[in-house]
Amino acid sequence: MKRNKKNYCIYILMLLIFGVLIYEALLTGEKFTGQTDTETVADSGDNAFNMFKNIIIGNLQGPLTVLLFQIIIILFSVRIFSYLFKYMGQPGVIGEIIAGIVLGPSVLGLFFPDFFHALFPADSLTNLELLSQIGLILFMFVIGMDVDFNLLKNKMNETLVISHAGIIVPFFLGIAASFWIYEEYAAHQTEFLPFALFIGISMSITAFPVLARIIQERNMTKTPIGVLAIASAANDDVTAWCLLAIVIAVAKAGTFLSALYTVGITILFIAFMFGIVRPFLRKVGDSYINAEVINKTFVAFIFLILIASAVTTEIIGIHALFGAFLTGVVMPTNPGFRKVMMEKVEDIALIFFLPLFFAFTGLRTEIGLINTLELWMVCALLIFIAILGKLGGCTIAARLVGETWKDSLTVGTLMNTRGLMELVALNIGYEMGVLSPEIFVILILMALITTFMTTPILKTVEKIFQTTSEVTTNKFKLLLSFGRPESGKLLLSVAAHLFGKQLEDTEIIAAHYTIGTDVNPRKAKQYAEESFVPLEQEASRLNLNVDKRYKVTDHLIREISQLANKEKAHLLLIGAGPQFLQPETSPPAQNQACTLSQRTLKNIRQRFFQLPGGLMKDKLQEVIKNTDSPVAIFVNRGYTRIRRLFMLLLDEKDFSLLPYIQKLFAENETVIHLCFLTPVPPSPHLEENMEKTVKATRLFTRDQALVNNRQINRPDSLLIVSYSSCIELTRDPSLFTSLPSLLVMNLPE
Repeated sequence: MKRNKKNYCIYILMLLIFGVLIYEALLTGEKFTGQTDTETVADSGDNAFNMFKNIIIGNLQGPLTVLLFQIIIILFSVRIFSYLFKYMGQPGVIGEIIAGIVLGPSVLGLFFPDFFHALFPADSLTNLELLSQIGLILFMFVIGMDVDFNLLKNKMNETLVISHAGIIVPFFLGIAASFWIYEEYAAHQTEFLPFALFIGISMSITAFPVLARIIQERNMTKTPIGVLAIASAANDDVTAWCLLAIVIAVAKAGTFLSALYTVGITILFIAFMFGIVRPFLRKVGDSYINAEVINKTFVAFIFLILIASAVTTEIIGIHALFGAFLTGVVMPTNPGFRKVMMEKVEDIALIFFLPLFFAFTGLRTEIGLINTLELWMVCALLIFIAILGKLGGCTIAARLVGETWKDSLTVGTLMNTRGLMELVALNIGYEMGVLSPEIFVILILMALITTFMTTPILKTVEKIFQTTSEVTTNKFKLLLSFGRPESGKLLLSVAAHLFGKQLEDTEIIAAHYTIGTDVNPRKAKQYAEESFVPLEQEASRLNLNVDKRYKVTDHLIREISQLANKEKAHLLLIGAGPQFLQPETSPPAQNQACTLSQRTLKNIRQRFFQLPGGLMKDKLQEVIKNTDSPVAIFVNRGYTRIRRLFMLLLDEKDFSLLPYIQKLFAENETVIHLCFLTPVPPSPHLEENMEKTVKATRLFTRDQALVNNRQINRPDSLLIVSYSSCIELTRDPSLFTSLPSLLVMNLPE
């Protein structure tokens, strides 16, 4: 305390001494007043305020302020639209693209022109464009690192046919369509050759990131058809970007012969990247296989290679994005290195920079330009050709290589997804002046529609080919749903203690969900492997087979309920923390506004930010409400192993649980001790039912009242209680918190 007073004294003394010295120095400097040529403003209150107001207005109109305001509006709009489209069952990237169009002249500029021109003045768009281009360079670097050549090697025969059919067929149809639209809509600004090539390539591109996320969301990652679709899309991606580089070279050169120089230099550059840069990076990357962190100097070196490659391809004439993509491809292949590098780049590229690209694309997209019947006919023609070439071409190719019609249509539908990658190619064509504003808008709509239709078509294909015959089984089906990896092991251990030998003949399904479909597919694959490791170890110890289910989703409750209903589980077992149904202190009446704000923040926390918190009271209530199967919630309060089983009987509803409990734990060697809450039973009728139940089976026995039972507080005890009775127990906080681990049971009505 004395030391703090001393420090404060020193601080105050320092301020006084140097304050006086500064004041004296400024007074001495008054002698220079009047020597400047600038006009001095009178020091009055009104003038001072006007000067302050002019400074504020000037700062608001400054290029940095305008850019920062634009970024705030863009990021906020993108998150809102992404959430809305995810809620509709569509990929979030569609919402992000729509957000860009809404912020552009098509919506904001149409209905609020003054605000639009104030927010996006013409002279500010250059800054936005440069930032979006930097973001695309980082994004293409991530896309290059995402390419899995081992996947391509394993499926080369089939993917080569499917992916290249998905390029050649739509490319030809696009060039053929150019004959009908070039003369009227493009002849005034570009030659036919580059225009036809850009129309062809715009029909041929598949959005690999969007396709991978759709497969991930639909739990198809490990299915043969999912692997085939991802491999085909990866092959398509690599081929299409190489083809786009050639198209850009031809478009800039004007003729094939002139473009040969660019193509030749590009081939030499690719050979240099694969022959020299890649082996060098592989040797350097090997030293980081077991490293916890990557040296910042090495990260700076990687970014230097990235920028150098991008600027080289820009100078050559095939766009900087191709150089960024190539740099990602030649990165060291060991998963640890790529994981760390992608974590450093991916989030900032996807969350910060890409929305700027969507907004800039939206500022270029004026749907009002399609203002005639002829233009809408052209729009319909190009959309039809895009679907026919991509979906039709890939479907027929998949069927020819031996896939079923269902799988062929699934692959074709997934390959028809364009999304973000299409926008990149279209913006390049627009910047080069090859695509007119009208054709640019039409192709943007084509990209959106072909991406938007993917999910509905996949659902339709599943319904058409859905088999009505189901394999009936007499096996008991147990579904475990867990969040943390250790919880899966815990739930299986609890099930083993409860079911005994019966578990050996039980079909066990373990489900784990990652919340947030924005997660990278590569990370999702890692999470899927890591999440089941503790459970697999426990299953191996118990000599049990477990069917593992993993999925990335934004709708956790819905997925759990749908899986339980689809599998017709005999029991859904879920884990919950010790705070489950913990009594909440009621706020005073005067704090209702505070309570409302807390609920609002809680809702935002759960729905928008997906912060961790597990399956708490409100979420578990939704699971119980939407699940047709019996639900058991294990509340862990220091569980070690189960030696004593207790069951609480509060009313007649609890007695209705007894036949199910008897059937469920028929082979459990542990006797279940039945008890009332107090020494005096609630009614004579309940006492009679208790006696009948004890006499009817050896599984149950009579025990002391819950409030007087010392054995029940032991860590190896488990109390079975119905969900309704558990809620009643929460009315007495001291009693509820003193209880051991709980198994809260609920039977469907």
